[in-house]
Amino acid sequence: MPRKIRSPATETPGRAALTGTRIRERRTALGLKQADLARAAGVSPAYLNLIEHNRRRVTEALLEGFAQALMVDPRALSEGAEGALFDGLREAAAAPVPGAAGPELDRIEEFVGRFPGWATLLDARQARVAALERLVEGFSERMAQDPFLATTLHEVLSAVTSLRSTAAILVETEEMEPEWRSRFHRTIHEESLRLSSTAEALVGYLDTLDEAETGLSSPQEEVGAWLARQEWHLAALERGHAPSPEAMVAGVAELASSAARSLALAHVMRARADAQAIPLEPLRRALAELGPDPAALAQRFGASLAQVFRRLAALPPEPGLPQPGLVICDAAGAFTFRRPLPGFALPRFGAGCPLWPLYEALSRPMQPVRAVVEIAGRLPQRFLTYAVGQPAVAAGFETPAVMEALMLILPLPAEGLASLRGPGAAETRPVGSACRICPRGTCGARREPSILTEG
Repeated sequence: MPRKIRSPATETPGRAALTGTRIRERRTALGLKQADLARAAGVSPAYLNLIEHNRRRVTEALLEGFAQALMVDPRALSEGAEGALFDGLREAAAAPVPGAAGPELDRIEEFVGRFPGWATLLDARQARVAALERLVEGFSERMAQDPFLATTLHEVLSAVTSLRSTAAILVETEEMEPEWRSRFHRTIHEESLRLSSTAEALVGYLDTLDEAETGLSSPQEEVGAWLARQEWHLAALERGHAPSPEAMVAGVAELASSAARSLALAHVMRARADAQAIPLEPLRRALAELGPDPAALAQRFGASLAQVFRRLAALPPEPGLPQPGLVICDAAGAFTFRRPLPGFALPRFGAGCPLWPLYEALSRPMQPVRAVVEIAGRLPQRFLTYAVGQPAVAAGFETPAVMEALMLILPLPAEGLASLRGPGAAETRPVGSACRICPRGTCGARREPSILTEG
């Protein structure tokens, strides 16, 4: 399949402004006349002349036509040969240094062309800074929400305070009965052992941290690590004679606890039912025809939206198949499943952004919600989300229904908002990841201060 390219409607102005120049340079290098290229692309020579002078924007369809006629990758026309550096440099420029003059964004291509070494170094440094910032955000979230860390740090502070108080009494009291001095010495010894043991446990816990995530501390995370290792696709379920769910979770290294194995078993059983309701090969054909439209797919297979969401999030990693994110929460807002999508961070502890369609769907059972959301950041990113709330366990005459909500997260289509129809299709909803690491300072839904500043 051809590589997806960025829609002109969402291109950065500096990048889009030079698309026509690149088309002209490539045409000239190949010795083509304007009339010949215009005929091959299906436009008039006059219109091509406007494009080449950067006086008309180039649609995705036209860019594909020009790229085919010029025998070049569309990205080389839309982003230039050094396009891989531009996003990193723009991200670096989006974090201004107080008191320093702002960078000349309109001269990025000139900078990359004249100083490729410096541009590459700055891009690499920016990538390193971004990685460290994500790590700090993860640690901050863990420090604020992880019950083990909170309890352990409290134990450390308690032991240190006790040692300090006892030592101060010994130092400040010149004359002390031997019996009391012995008691104080015993207290120091016991508190030292407690501090050493607690610190050892804390270090051992922190040693389990992973670079991408920040360690496994719950059964849900053990299941997530197991699924991530399989790229979220359980291939055995697609075969006619799949092993039993019990056999699939037996002896799995990531499922260290019995609770994790129990959760994994429930996940496999539900995934097996989803695979039977929506078989893989018919789903591939439906995606080629309908695209990742949950409503159309649900109608095609006679399945629920929740089944379609889960099935799309469990597709094998293949060219042409969507690889969306998925988050599921219970009625209390606690996550019961989370498959992250690059650019759309899902917090490991606590709840997500109150403005997510996930929570709107939870308050509107059986009423699907679709929304384009923009994640806050130095370079805000847009995603297309679908959400639905439904009973996870049906209500009985004696018991209430147990609700859950699901939110499917897809990259915004290349053609942008223009591809969506219906009420509110052209609107974008500003959201964050979680309040503690969201830089939107004026958000009315904020429940706690952020560790980040508006930028």
